[in-house]
Amino acid sequence: QVQLVESGGGLVQAGGSLRLSCAASGRTFSIYAMGWFRQAPGKEREFVAAISWSGPTTYYADSVKGRLTISRDSAANTGYLQMNSLKPEDTAVYYCAVPNSRLWGSKWFSGSAYDYWGQGTRVTVSS
Repeated sequence: QVQLVESGGGLVQAGGSLRLSCAASGRTFSIYAMGWFRQAPGKEREFVAAISWSGPTTYYADSVKGRLTISRDSAANTGYLQMNSLKPEDTAVYYCAVPNSRLWGSKWFSGSAYDYWGQGTRVTVSS
């Protein structure tokens, strides 16, 4: 089992920045990757970004490329999502997640491929 705890959400004006953190505990030696997803009110959960735990491989949704940056500190068992140039449409609950096994292809972008989830942290961007 892996436990995940997100932090860093809050209220920010459009154009502002936030840094989300995801602290992992438990069987952290089994972490292969970490993903960030978000769910806006009345909408389905969507992929935001993902990173390989052992290397530099990263993936981003087109809507966040150039504004959000995913990173990780594997020694600290913590992942990060640096969010810059925030827009009102970024308003959502953000979740970090890790899979039980290695990801490939389209599985990187699918929530169903991730097995452990945090409780979420709310991000609200005002216009």
